[in-house]
Amino acid sequence: MCPLSRVSDGGARVVFVGDEHGRMRQEVDAAVAARVALARAQAELIRHHARVAELAYAQTAQIVSRSSRERDMPMRSVAAELGAAAHQHDMTVQKELSDAYDLVHRFAATVNALAHGTISMRHVSVIRDAGHRLPDEVRGAWESVVLDYAATTTPGRTKAYAGQLAEKLDPTGMTERFDTANGDREVSVEDLADGMALLQMLLPATLAHGAKDRLRRMATQTKNAANDHARNGGVEDARTVRQIEADIAADLLLTATPTIDPTTDRSPGGLGAIRAVVQIVVPVTTLTDTTDAGAMLNGHTPIDPATARKLAGDAPGWDRIMCHPVTGTVLATDRYTPTTEQVRFLRARDQHCRMPGCRQPAVRCHIDHNHEHQHGGRTHIGNLSHLCIRHHTLKTETEWTVTQRADGILEFTSPLGRTHREPPPPRVMFVPDTDPPPF
Repeated sequence: MCPLSRVSDGGARVVFVGDEHGRMRQEVDAAVAARVALARAQAELIRHHARVAELAYAQTAQIVSRSSRERDMPMRSVAAELGAAAHQHDMTVQKELSDAYDLVHRFAATVNALAHGTISMRHVSVIRDAGHRLPDEVRGAWESVVLDYAATTTPGRTKAYAGQLAEKLDPTGMTERFDTANGDREVSVEDLADGMALLQMLLPATLAHGAKDRLRRMATQTKNAANDHARNGGVEDARTVRQIEADIAADLLLTATPTIDPTTDRSPGGLGAIRAVVQIVVPVTTLTDTTDAGAMLNGHTPIDPATARKLAGDAPGWDRIMCHPVTGTVLATDRYTPTTEQVRFLRARDQHCRMPGCRQPAVRCHIDHNHEHQHGGRTHIGNLSHLCIRHHTLKTETEWTVTQRADGILEFTSPLGRTHREPPPPRVMFVPDTDPPPF
């Protein structure tokens, strides 16, 4: 029997009939169990690889020659052995052996969490990438805190949180690390198939995100103007917004101005008047130069303190945010006007779309009434949250429901009856003192 659609609240909503609800839930439960089993198998493979690497390193230690080539032979040999059995290149296997050894000896708790199925391999990768730079004396405590968070959310959100916490504990200041990394900025081209190529720019995060946002706004105005032109009898522009972004970027780089600008007569200044809009959270201790802590761009990308202070000096307005001193949860803002205050509070609290797993920045999301307004839902902080267009539509057009608790935790209930709790995003607090972190 197939799912049926019925008209409800003015729109079509997918519902299950007959025994399909039970069958769908059974398959979802089986898929979840399979993911846990896969995580356990991956943890077992990591441990096997680590033991193989350990044996190879022991053989290397017995070689008296100082030749790096000779000393590399035990690892090369066993990598070739595994590669032949797994139909993989031995260099790929050699890296897997080295990574496994590193994980088992420096991130043992992460491997244990993978073995228990509480995190996935993608979680493991982001935790290792974020924590590899930390000294041994703080990495274990950092790992414990990050794992508690990772068990409740996606790899993408874990990456952002782990990176923020690592920033606080890294003994090398953000300014020094940014200066080093900024020295590697470059433009490169990678040739692809079908006559295409990938143009890449390695830039400071503020420039990269600002450029992307400006291109998106320019492309959106171009597309809207083209649609108006077509409705008035003109030629239709079949390009997508993403394609227009790429075309405008190429035009700007090659000619210093877009060669096609249908918005010139529609907005003061045309496309050149559009400015990038980014969301940056700057600790007050960074502004006052009390600490070398960086700021956060769009809730997940670190930026250096000097750039944060420069942007702060040019900002047309400020939102002061009061946070819990330990958890970092947003408590209030100091704006008074009701509607504006609510928007500013929600943007500060939510940071991004609140659907489990989504990281679309709040500035690109809708503010949703958890309990629909047409059904009596109040326009109140306790009934509002950010959802991106995709997930706002999902909530409206399907049987997904959302309720908000007094502490800001959202409870999403799926059409199959599963409940997913989504707490407000945590913040890493940068305190200007020399006390150890509160692990």
